[in-house]
Amino acid sequence: MAGSHTAHRWLGLLDQGMLWLNRAILLPCMISLLSAAAILTYSVFSRYYFKVPTDWQDEAAVFLLVGATFLSGAYVQSYRGHVGIDALAGILPSGMNHARKLLADLATALFCTFFAWKSWTLLAEAIHEGQTTTSSWGPPLAIPYSTLAVGMTLVGLQAALQFARRVLGEESK
Repeated sequence: MAGSHTAHRWLGLLDQGMLWLNRAILLPCMISLLSAAAILTYSVFSRYYFKVPTDWQDEAAVFLLVGATFLSGAYVQSYRGHVGIDALAGILPSGMNHARKLLADLATALFCTFFAWKSWTLLAEAIHEGQTTTSSWGPPLAIPYSTLAVGMTLVGLQAALQFARRVLGEESK
């Protein structure tokens, strides 16, 4: 019983930490989305009205959008806001529905953990080899790869936390 209480306490602490981190990441993600929109608007405006080409705007916008998408993924997962199939929830008996949810949480956690691991190896390779994009601007690929790696790590951690809560009988959202 004491071990179970300790597990619940640790999960509660991890939940609070993830909640704080997810919320802290939201503002930079929102700013990234607005910045990407502003950059692309500036690019269209400057090319059309001033006939000044820009060669950096597409990559900058993509980097910002990739970062915002992957870094906010754990927040979305915390609300189970990703695409899910709930059509079976209404027709399955509660025990089978619980098993379905448990399996979905486990599969999500395992997939995201694998994706994160591959992202970290991709980032390490990009840093080690000094990889850059092929454009004339040529920013380092470590920038988008780092947001990919961190973001998928956070989503994997969030999903694993939700799986652990479900295993312990603490239904989460």
